[in-house]
Amino acid sequence: MVNLVCSADLRMFLCALYAPVCTEYGRLSMPCRSICQRAKDECHKLMEIFGVAWPDDMECNRFPDCDEPYPRAEDLLTGSEPTDQVSMTVQRDYGFWCPRELKVDPDLGYTFMGRKDCSAPCPSMFFSQQELTFMRYFIGVVSVACLSATLFTFLTFLIDVTRFRYPERPIIFYAVCYVMVSLVFFLGFLLEDRVACNAVSPAQFRASTITQGSHNKACTLFFMVLYFFTMAGSVWWVILTITWFLAAVPKWGSEAIEKKALLFHAVAWGLPGALTVSLLALNKIEGDGISGVCFIGLYDIDALRWFVLAPFCFNVAVGVSLLLVGIVALNRVRMEIPLEKENQAKLVKFMIRMGVFSVLYLAPLFTVIGCYIYEHTYRSIWETTWMEENCRRYHIPCPYKVEQTSKPAMVLFLIKYLMMLVVGIPSVFWVGSKKTCFEWASFLHGRRRKDSGVNESRQVLQEQPDFAQSLLREPNTPIIRKSRGTSTQGTSTHASSTHLAALDDLDEPIRTHHGHPASTRSKPSSLHSKASYQGSLRRTRDDGSDSLAYRGTLDRNLHGSMPRLDHPLSTHSSLHKIDSHSKHSSQRDISEASPTLITHGTIGSDGRAAEKDGTSA
Repeated sequence: MVNLVCSADLRMFLCALYAPVCTEYGRLSMPCRSICQRAKDECHKLMEIFGVAWPDDMECNRFPDCDEPYPRAEDLLTGSEPTDQVSMTVQRDYGFWCPRELKVDPDLGYTFMGRKDCSAPCPSMFFSQQELTFMRYFIGVVSVACLSATLFTFLTFLIDVTRFRYPERPIIFYAVCYVMVSLVFFLGFLLEDRVACNAVSPAQFRASTITQGSHNKACTLFFMVLYFFTMAGSVWWVILTITWFLAAVPKWGSEAIEKKALLFHAVAWGLPGALTVSLLALNKIEGDGISGVCFIGLYDIDALRWFVLAPFCFNVAVGVSLLLVGIVALNRVRMEIPLEKENQAKLVKFMIRMGVFSVLYLAPLFTVIGCYIYEHTYRSIWETTWMEENCRRYHIPCPYKVEQTSKPAMVLFLIKYLMMLVVGIPSVFWVGSKKTCFEWASFLHGRRRKDSGVNESRQVLQEQPDFAQSLLREPNTPIIRKSRGTSTQGTSTHASSTHLAALDDLDEPIRTHHGHPASTRSKPSSLHSKASYQGSLRRTRDDGSDSLAYRGTLDRNLHGSMPRLDHPLSTHSSLHKIDSHSKHSSQRDISEASPTLITHGTIGSDGRAAEKDGTSA
């Protein structure tokens, strides 16, 4: 329309509308209504020929009612007060207008301060370059410390994988998670803002902006690893409290807890994976210009609320509840049930280690949650302050009637990054012992121990006496204790790993001379039961009635104690009865039994042949 020169007033009218005279900041000069009306009347018919309508934002009733050429005389005066009508159009809240320097391509789906196709300035909208340099080096040093501690924990586990079993096995997976978290922060320190920020584009008048969404592959990879392993580490801590609870309250053994390992892994890796995929689908990834990594909730408050704060708070509530119940249960065992001095010391030591480890985890985690809540609360005030300080620089409307201004403290962000990484360091506390030093010394000198024994904390939990058994026992009855297979009496809810390893080598089906199995000993039975059984057979054989006594003893054991041994939760009390009654039952059943020799894995019909071969049951 301008090139066609449909009206002499059109060019001036458009210039006055889109590039008004501005002699004083905040004072705007608008064209008169008569200029608008003449331009519209003269160009209206030509616009209809080309199918173009007069725009709504160019309606003439929006302009002041005057008939003067533009610019007016008062528009060129400096220092004069603006008219009331002009002040009404200027002094109001326009909200945030995205500057040209911060605009991005529409197909990327960026959002900043409620405006689409806009992104935050990079590397930071709150801190100076000197402050950013200090914070980056600080994060780099802390990430190296966390990486060293967690990697040491994992390598200690690899040296002797049998040492750390349930209930403390989740600590190893927890350490693995923070190996990856600290590694991502260290890579962010090395790469600075090359991953978290978009490059400057002078040709398009665009400044460096924060990366958003999944179009940046390196940023997406950083986000996936960092968020997934951060959430997985939190879930593994909850699983650790669950295993402690199962070992302390219902007194599950290591093998019983280990049977649930598949479920633990499904939850610990599955839930963080589902959250990560959801965030990728929602395109919520944001670059962090301070640390050089990519995460969520840095500028999107809703994502911070539902995908960071909510999972952390839920995990803390569940974990602390189970932890307190477990500690109370162990303390009741220590206070109300008499233990040997050695077991008392082990139990107290285990409780102290569990408490210190939990405090070292919870204190940084509570600090991180507090920092996120503080950032969530004051983010809008920080953004308004930034907009007021930079509106003239970016040539955008300034905020209207700002009542409160505030800028974030650098110390707050330093504490947040410190606690995000320090929360992984307590894992080294659990493996830090003399035994670890000996294992590393043996490993470095090329010597490996074949049997590393049973871990102390697991041994204490398995050697606890049953609380209910102690309350119901007779006054003169010895205290029944949980055993790993070395005690001659006691009640064991679950067999220990020592039992299973030994019985795999010794336990085989017992067969009669007809070739049919007579009995198969239960795996969870103890080694002492076999010693008692063999002792009773040897004593009877010394009396001169070898073959008859074997059959009598077998009949007595089959009808008396074997049904209890076949039960998954075998008890030592039934084996104790075998030892006390075996001799009398053998002598009483001599006349009733036929001469048959039963050997361990060998079928025989002559007692003397077995004696010559030295075969025992």
